[in-house]
Amino acid sequence: MTKKTLILLLLALGLGGFVYFHEIRGATQREEAKENQQQVFSFTQDDVQAITVKTPKLTVSLSRNPQSDNPKWLLKSPVSEPANDAIVSYLMDLLVKGKSDRTLSTPANQIAEFGLDQPQATININLKNQKTHQLILGKPDFNGRFIYAQADPSNQPNGNVNVLLVSTDFANAVNRELSEWKQPVALDKIEPPSTPNTP
Repeated sequence: MTKKTLILLLLALGLGGFVYFHEIRGATQREEAKENQQQVFSFTQDDVQAITVKTPKLTVSLSRNPQSDNPKWLLKSPVSEPANDAIVSYLMDLLVKGKSDRTLSTPANQIAEFGLDQPQATININLKNQKTHQLILGKPDFNGRFIYAQADPSNQPNGNVNVLLVSTDFANAVNRELSEWKQPVALDKIEPPSTPNTP
């Protein structure tokens, strides 16, 4: 074997090893990580009757519209008017389909480290069957890819609490101005300003 052939053979083996470990073994590990993700809640959109979103700046109460499907949601406070269905649907989709990337069991006296003692948002969910759920959003993790959260916070027998890592989409869904929660006014409903008749 010549020196050139030997180098090419070693390069081929190295490349083959990289492809095996990165693509084949890595894909299996990525698939296992995906399976380890846990659903945050187990209710459906139709199960939800009301939602209250509390942030340091604003508390918004939303209720399903009993009269019709258009709009599906009504703002109950701080104002009473139709809600922006697209914004509420985005939040609902996260609550129903959202998954926790990881669950950490941590002592209850350490929740301040995750920003859960002064949360950026608390979401209270009331179901039609009178059950309630709560999601507390803390601060982002060290690389900003996830947010620390607690779902239906309760202490375990050992005194620990479960801290979840959830998508930053949750923060995007709730940190909004009041105007964003309101149903947008259709352009055809806006009346043009009246102009005085000129002789």
